[in-house]
Amino acid sequence: MSAPAPTPLLTTPLNALHLELGARMVPFAGYSMPVQYPAGLMAEHLHTRAQAGLFDVSHMGQLRLVGPQAAAAFETLMPVDVIDLPVGKQRYGLLLNDAGGIIDDLMFFRVAQDELFVIVNGACKAGDIAHIQQHIGQRCQVLPLPEQGLLALQGPQAAAALARLVPGVEQLVFMSGGHFDWNGCTLFITRSGYTGEDGFEISVPGAHTEALARALLAQPEVQPIGLGARNSLRLEAGLCLYGNDIDSTTTPPEAALNWAIQKVRRTGGARAGGFPGADKVLAQIDQPALLARKRVGLVALERVPVREHTALHSLDGQPVGEVTSGLLGPSVDKPIALGYLPPALAAVGTRVNALVRGKPVPMEVAATPFLPPRYHRG
Repeated sequence: MSAPAPTPLLTTPLNALHLELGARMVPFAGYSMPVQYPAGLMAEHLHTRAQAGLFDVSHMGQLRLVGPQAAAAFETLMPVDVIDLPVGKQRYGLLLNDAGGIIDDLMFFRVAQDELFVIVNGACKAGDIAHIQQHIGQRCQVLPLPEQGLLALQGPQAAAALARLVPGVEQLVFMSGGHFDWNGCTLFITRSGYTGEDGFEISVPGAHTEALARALLAQPEVQPIGLGARNSLRLEAGLCLYGNDIDSTTTPPEAALNWAIQKVRRTGGARAGGFPGADKVLAQIDQPALLARKRVGLVALERVPVREHTALHSLDGQPVGEVTSGLLGPSVDKPIALGYLPPALAAVGTRVNALVRGKPVPMEVAATPFLPPRYHRG
């Protein structure tokens, strides 16, 4: 029996532009995506921190939930407050399974009283959409938007660059958004992102994605940025990557994501529980002693990058955890990581050793984010 032919990679509306710009393309979430451009990861990372970087995130899933019960229905799938989210505002959410594990993390936006706009991770989007359809498709319309492109413009000069093309976006604040016109085309823009910087995510009709990307790249502050720098930027910002730092075996309290669960959904709240795995998740919030592990930030005390899947040992040599993301942070100029440790070792300042090629590298538990965020809160 011959092996089945590999599934051909999907492409985003910017595929030809990536190739024109000299991107090195790699498989990612079933797509051919740019990992870096000729400037290289370090230059792309630092440019985003100093000016503005343009990211193609069109591989991610976009969908609308429409109907009078859309918010109440969506709230049954997540431990977050959907019902009270005001029109024009965005929130971070977590789809959970019956064991309280994270199926995916996502962003959702209240477009109108009867409409939500949702962005899910690219590798998870088919499963997420099926899950949402199966569980709440009888209560609201679940409308995927496969023809939409998605761009992220991030960095301290992002607002100035985007406002030249789309006047009015500078009035948005962090986690707000709305519809804007650009050359007769409707854009849906939120002031948010995945870098710790000020910035925007722009949902654009697929046929107009390349023209918008070229118009943005024509701005003097803007350079194209690949997946490599996207990863180093989000890690410095202390943000989780689904599949590395969180997955279907991780609960929100283990992942140190209690901040994403509003009081109204917690024990004693007006709408406590009522989401998959609620008993387990709420018990872990109320009784932290139930946790066997907790996500932490880590900084290496020697200049040795500590990569994902590296084992963590206690100072007396016992295996105690694992690094889930790690690299040399270009802006903080030191090796940083996220990983899991027992709660007894999770306090800031605690020392552990990472086992890198058989040799112990001392690491210290550190507060995250590793770099202060610069979101525009108004």
